[in-house]
Amino acid sequence: MSDSNISSSSSDSASIATVDQNVGRNERIIDADQTFSPELRHWRDVFWFKTADRLNIDRYTEGFWENNNGLTETYWPKYAVAGGVGTGLGCIWLLLLGSRANQMMKVSVHILTTYLAVISVLCFWCEQFFWGVAFATGAALQFLYVIAVIDRLPFTMLVLQKAVKLVWSLPEVTRVAYAFMAVMLLWMGIWSFGAAGVVASSRGDLGRWWLLVVLSVSLFWTGAVLCNTVHVIVSGLVFLVLLHGGRNASSMPPNSLMKSLRYAVTTSFGSICYGSLFTAAIRTLRWEIRGFRSKIGNNECLLCCVDFLFQLVETLVRFFNKYAYVQIAVYGKGFNRSARDAWELFQSTGVEALVAYDCSGAVLLMGTILGGLITGTCAGVWTWITWRDRVIMVGSTAMLMGMVLVGLAMVVVESAVTSIYICYAEDPSLIRRWDPQFFNQMSETLHQRLQHRSARAREVLTQNQLDSHMQDTFHL
Repeated sequence: MSDSNISSSSSDSASIATVDQNVGRNERIIDADQTFSPELRHWRDVFWFKTADRLNIDRYTEGFWENNNGLTETYWPKYAVAGGVGTGLGCIWLLLLGSRANQMMKVSVHILTTYLAVISVLCFWCEQFFWGVAFATGAALQFLYVIAVIDRLPFTMLVLQKAVKLVWSLPEVTRVAYAFMAVMLLWMGIWSFGAAGVVASSRGDLGRWWLLVVLSVSLFWTGAVLCNTVHVIVSGLVFLVLLHGGRNASSMPPNSLMKSLRYAVTTSFGSICYGSLFTAAIRTLRWEIRGFRSKIGNNECLLCCVDFLFQLVETLVRFFNKYAYVQIAVYGKGFNRSARDAWELFQSTGVEALVAYDCSGAVLLMGTILGGLITGTCAGVWTWITWRDRVIMVGSTAMLMGMVLVGLAMVVVESAVTSIYICYAEDPSLIRRWDPQFFNQMSETLHQRLQHRSARAREVLTQNQLDSHMQDTFHL
């Protein structure tokens, strides 16, 4: 009896244990199903954290910064759109390089003023008065500059047309631009996380703006380095093609493109990084001063001030100019020496007068700015729909992203232009052999510009002598 009770209780205990094990197994299966359920999964890495201020950084701010509930993932898609739009505009430019490039350049010149004015109105409508005034000022300066150089545009468009013709005959240079655009896009993917994190940070507006300025400078410099690297590669190849009379010439060095690429990213890379710090800003300032200087008239006080700035900028141009990259590509010199050699070559041959008359770099810059504005507008409109108080932050940095990406496409034409001028200064017969009609047009324009300078110099000398004579008469 007792044995049967014991065995019965043992069997009951065993069955209970079995039931508990089955229940536990079923619970673990349910937990496993829930664990592998996509709906219950969350991002765990630092870029996509869901908990605001997980590191509790605000405990170090002591109330100096404002709090903000935005996250990196809130703003990063806007920068992804900016990268996609900028890349698309750059690719469209390269695809239309052979058939519609001249029309696109004309559109860039005439549409940019209107686009800046429209953005200015939108900024005033959004009560962003500072940026409204900034864009309105930009529109006014752009309009005045175009009016100042309107007589130079026919020759500028001629040079750009010939440069496009030269680039279109070398399809490998467009592949180089595509490759570097992909590299820049990868870097922007990393950069945009930092920019989105700054916009979403718990710092006040002033702190966020300063950090965005630092990030913008880093992006601009990186973009300038990549653009100038493409500049060195393309200009070196174009110079060799003009020098040897064609890409299929027997004297053409083998694997010229790969050699230019290797030199650009190795022995010449330091010079490229150094020159990228200054050339763009100095070149833009020189264009503006030259444009306004030619339209000042007889206002001697204003002309004196502008002449002082002009001489200062001209001195800087001797050490930082885009033509140095051709010397770097061909001869492997350092940047400062290349810049001085290129400028002395232009001055000794008189080609500097032709270079100063040409506005091709400014026209290409207008296209770059227009591409950046379109990119910034796309990102800004999306941001305005979701976070209206962050439109300017996201839009301005997205505009810079678009400018860098479109600039990588524009630089292939600019490289051809610089190579044409260097070849014309070193040996005009190289251009005559390549395109006799274009050579005659360049020579005629150069002759006219030198005559204009001589007449202007005689006029200034005569005026100075007259002023000196009048002063002597007054003292007597």
